[in-house]
Amino acid sequence: MKGVFKPKLFTILKNGLSPKQISSEIMAGIVVGIVALPLAIAFAVASGVSPEKGLITAIVAGFIISFLGGSRVQIGGPTGAFIIIVYGIVEQYGIDGLIISTVMAGVILILFGVLKLGTLLKFFPHPLIVGFTSGIALVIFSTQIKDAFGLEITKVPSGFLEKWQLYFNKIDTLNPTALLLTLITIAIVLFSKKITKKIPGSFIAIILITAAVQILNLPVTTIESFFGEIPRNISISIPHFQLSDLSNYIAPALTIALLGGIESLLSAVVSDGMISGNHRSNTELIAQGIANIVTPFFGGIPATGAIARTATNVKNGGRTPIAGIIHALTLLLIMLFFGKWAKLIPMSCLAGILIVVAYNMSEWRTFVSILKSSWFDIIVLLTTFTLTVLVDLTIAIEVGVVLSALLFMKRMADVGEKKLTEELDSDVLDDYSNLPSEISIYEISGPLFFASAKQYAEVIKTIGGGKTKAIIIRMRHVPFIDSTGMHNFKDSIKSLRGNGIRVILSGVDPEVRKDLDKNEISSLIGSSNIYDSFDDAVKEAGKTLKK
Repeated sequence: MKGVFKPKLFTILKNGLSPKQISSEIMAGIVVGIVALPLAIAFAVASGVSPEKGLITAIVAGFIISFLGGSRVQIGGPTGAFIIIVYGIVEQYGIDGLIISTVMAGVILILFGVLKLGTLLKFFPHPLIVGFTSGIALVIFSTQIKDAFGLEITKVPSGFLEKWQLYFNKIDTLNPTALLLTLITIAIVLFSKKITKKIPGSFIAIILITAAVQILNLPVTTIESFFGEIPRNISISIPHFQLSDLSNYIAPALTIALLGGIESLLSAVVSDGMISGNHRSNTELIAQGIANIVTPFFGGIPATGAIARTATNVKNGGRTPIAGIIHALTLLLIMLFFGKWAKLIPMSCLAGILIVVAYNMSEWRTFVSILKSSWFDIIVLLTTFTLTVLVDLTIAIEVGVVLSALLFMKRMADVGEKKLTEELDSDVLDDYSNLPSEISIYEISGPLFFASAKQYAEVIKTIGGGKTKAIIIRMRHVPFIDSTGMHNFKDSIKSLRGNGIRVILSGVDPEVRKDLDKNEISSLIGSSNIYDSFDDAVKEAGKTLKK
């Protein structure tokens, strides 16, 4: 594991830090800690466990992920993606089952890292990720209706359709005060950014709404009336289980591991773009695994990298894992010294916060854009989305991956019928040595699909450096581009254009051109930069050098 496990923190400390940077890390960590407070509590409550479990997860897992992780700025903790998984496991197997499943997931994540499967993310098509993310968002929203409307329901069923049927049957028990507080919370979270960007809207909402409920003695359910006192200490708990029952936890453990791995690596990739850095994916997976092995014994739930909190960290000046460690320590101090007031938070306020989280998770714009893509992407998207909402996230991921593979093989078979391979075999290597050094050429040979999209995108970004003023991307042998390819290709083009490099395409297949038009890549590049002939593309690139 020596060559695989290289925590970023140790490398950074070895190179040294300035007092100014340390100060920035401390401030960023405190801000992120405040942001994480309401989310950690809300995610725990929505998952069907007590509020302190969310705080413990953010503290213990957050510390370990920053201390041992492969990203400079990753913030770890509970996330919305795990809500329906945790809720389902607790319903079926209880808290002991959740602990065992999470620990097993941690072991799987470590194996992913040791086996150098950090590039696992590339094998998950973009429509599949959007499908289950949007499905999770809808399920989270549906779980909050009871508290948002203040409905008098003792136990909410786990099934999506059963939930809504019960909600409609109990609509006569609606609490107008709870609904009003939910709407005010949503408004505060959404519009507080116009007043201040330093203090998160969710934190402001919790302070104001909780104070109003206590001062005015409003008749709404609070954390205290629902869960009782919130413990202000962290203790170790050992689950009770039979070895013969371990097989029951393999499926949920694998789901936690896959979802945790995908989300943490997605978050790391996003943050890399924000700080122009590079994370160590295998180290990150191992750190996530260790965090998920350790945290459950302290009373926590599954944890992973949190995209929103990581972005908040970067925006507030965090550039090293020190900020993540400070975030965990900040939450620990809040739990120890201010936890007694957390029990006063109204459930309708937490519901409002989670409804905003669900909306942000939904990626509805991306969802709609994929519906305009090929039937391949639409089938994967809708199947994964439907199974996530109506059946189970585990089934959704399993079916989505298998379906993606089968449909891709069908697509490749169709390409084979067009004898693309024979055309490729007959090509000779073109000589670009007579072109000016300021013009770079890159050729994509074969389909730009989910398994190759990430590598192509990274190479294209790398080529667009140095003296390059224009890059010609030859696409004469690209029979199709799937949604994942479009997503990565678009990011690459934006990156190149952001560096002042002109992007020109040549030899685009008519069907591929239609997909480029649908996904607004043609308008991003400009129709004047797309050519059938490579020679015409070279002439156009030459004009760039004369400007």
